[in-house]
Amino acid sequence: MWDVLTNFDPAVLIAFIGAGLLLNITPGADFVFVSASGISGGPRVGMAAALGINLGVGVHIVMAAAGVSAALIAYPAAYSLIKYAGATYLVFLAVQAWRSTGEIGEGHAATRLLPAVKRGFLTNILNPKTALFIFAFIPQFTDPAIGPIWMQILILGALFLLFGFAFSLSLGVAAGVFSNALRARVKTLNKITALLFGGLAAKLVLD
Repeated sequence: MWDVLTNFDPAVLIAFIGAGLLLNITPGADFVFVSASGISGGPRVGMAAALGINLGVGVHIVMAAAGVSAALIAYPAAYSLIKYAGATYLVFLAVQAWRSTGEIGEGHAATRLLPAVKRGFLTNILNPKTALFIFAFIPQFTDPAIGPIWMQILILGALFLLFGFAFSLSLGVAAGVFSNALRARVKTLNKITALLFGGLAAKLVLD
């Protein structure tokens, strides 16, 4: 595997890592869930949410390495199924957030460690944007001349996971540290989060 890694063009790796970081810093379902969980339960819960999110990313990477990307190209309906399942889950989160009138964690975030990991995993595994990035984008950076495609996908996926995990951990901690200032605007934040989740769901369906 080391030979395959060293055979990558450094410029290609830099471009790939940059694209992955852009995906992570763009507000989406994962971003909203991690930050909301940090605000709700503190830095540890924010970090637990980040762990759950990245466990989902790991599943996407393993599936891509096993050849799911080729299956999605051959059977477009498979991606549509993932897309609509993800949109449905986001609508569910949006409704809960909109109806919440108490703590900011109600409806769209987690307040305890284990639920944060579980819901983070579900949020990511049902997010077709992450699946699309991994299933369709990562293979574009592979080269049959370098080595086995599945191994290249695992290597690139590991890099994406490493930098994404570092970012989401930092996001969860920061949200927890500044939670007191944000709690004062809990109702407004609930409504904003509901609109974000609803907008993401609509975008998934319309794209």
